[in-house]
Amino acid sequence: MHAQPDTPTPPTVTLVGAGPGDPDLLTLKALRAIRRATVVLVDDLVGEGVLRHVRRSARVVPVGKRGGCRSTPQDFIERLMITEARRGERVVRLKGGDPFVFGRGGEEAEHLRAAGLRVEVVNGITAGLAACTALGAPLTHREHAHGVIFVTGHARDGQSELDWVQLSATAAQGFTLVIYMGVARHAHIAEGLRTHLGGAMPVAVVQHASLPHQRHAVTTLDALADTVRREDLGSPAVIIVGNVLQGLAALPRPAAEGLTAVAA
Repeated sequence: MHAQPDTPTPPTVTLVGAGPGDPDLLTLKALRAIRRATVVLVDDLVGEGVLRHVRRSARVVPVGKRGGCRSTPQDFIERLMITEARRGERVVRLKGGDPFVFGRGGEEAEHLRAAGLRVEVVNGITAGLAACTALGAPLTHREHAHGVIFVTGHARDGQSELDWVQLSATAAQGFTLVIYMGVARHAHIAEGLRTHLGGAMPVAVVQHASLPHQRHAVTTLDALADTVRREDLGSPAVIIVGNVLQGLAALPRPAAEGLTAVAA
């Protein structure tokens, strides 16, 4: 009886979530993957503190992708991962937040598997969760929100954007809304959400969540546009909408007109 030859293990690419920026929020699994890597493809939103854990001999390739800015083409990133992995490199695709939460991790995994590669995914703390926690507020609360909805405020080219009026009706049933990449469209988003949530609904905008230079403001849907302009808030930022924000010290209870904007 002849022994069957061992099937060679296909090359592996690891998609690693670097979290919102604070290196203390890395998981142990993410830290091990980063330290093992010989080639690291890094997104713009990965914090400098995280990159300090990359070995000195590793090749670090910036592959920035940020809305409204010049971005590295996605097909180039995917080809580079495949090429380097086939050369025997330990490839890590290092992404801000979580690879599977608006991080293109799903489409990258599909392309890598189609090329015959093995894909490992290491979750990271997504910016929406970190932003709410940085404010001292929960995403869900038995009295205020029995669920949370993560959405993007930036429609893909050629696709229709979300129906914010319809989404406001859903959120009014008791959901916290966490909006990524929505600052550029904040006035339009607020207009739609007011339909069923009302203008006094609490809103927070958190820029650079978890980092030392984090800035944030707490306001209402009615005052969102004025607040963003006055506080000069911009990307990268997360917008949080919901009654879970009533628990903040900066907010009166119940939420009412004239909530005070606060900056860290």
